[in-house]
Amino acid sequence: MISRRGLLGAAVGTGVLAVASGASATPAAAAAPRTRPWAGDASANGWRIDAAAVSVHHVEGSAASLGLRRGAVAAVLLHVARRWHYEIAAIDTGEGGGVAGYTTRRTIGADFESNHLSGTAIALHPTAYPLKGSEGLWPHQEAIVRDILADCDGTVVWGDDLTPVKVSHFHIAARPGDRALARVAARLDTGRTAVSRTQTAGTVADPAAPHRRAKARRLRRARGA
Repeated sequence: MISRRGLLGAAVGTGVLAVASGASATPAAAAAPRTRPWAGDASANGWRIDAAAVSVHHVEGSAASLGLRRGAVAAVLLHVARRWHYEIAAIDTGEGGGVAGYTTRRTIGADFESNHLSGTAIALHPTAYPLKGSEGLWPHQEAIVRDILADCDGTVVWGDDLTPVKVSHFHIAARPGDRALARVAARLDTGRTAVSRTQTAGTVADPAAPHRRAKARRLRRARGA
């Protein structure tokens, strides 16, 4: 169970590069947010929309894969997806919509959803936690997400801190070429075997540890969340 009401699974729509095993079901009826087309050459976070820069990546420890922008972006967002999978709820069961990444569909309900077009955003259980949805995480789950954001040192934004709210959403906040993003990616990338990692899925530090909680609070205040 990842929500207070339980998960209602649904298949991710056509055009989204996401793969997850398991059956799907139709979520309870809810008022759909107004949508509009995104016409820009770049997504809302400043990254150029370029299909050639995107490839399919496997989420370590799961049976799920999704499309992400190659390089630092993928390394950081895969870390977010891994920890969610291990510590909040599995993303490869088909429940809650699984995981969504890159899409070619330009219909959005909020500007930040355009970040999927550049491969710089993910949605974890998007049908359980849709745009403007009223369902939230349990307090201990939110604490884990805050700890994940602390891992990312301000390079990732969570949809629960945005307007309108989308609890399932995470996107890269850093601009292209940002050295902080490259530094964080080098620390979190599980493909870099020479890097010593103390905070990766399956071998995580305790999010309730005082120094981890303090770091998460500082980051939250810095973002105004």
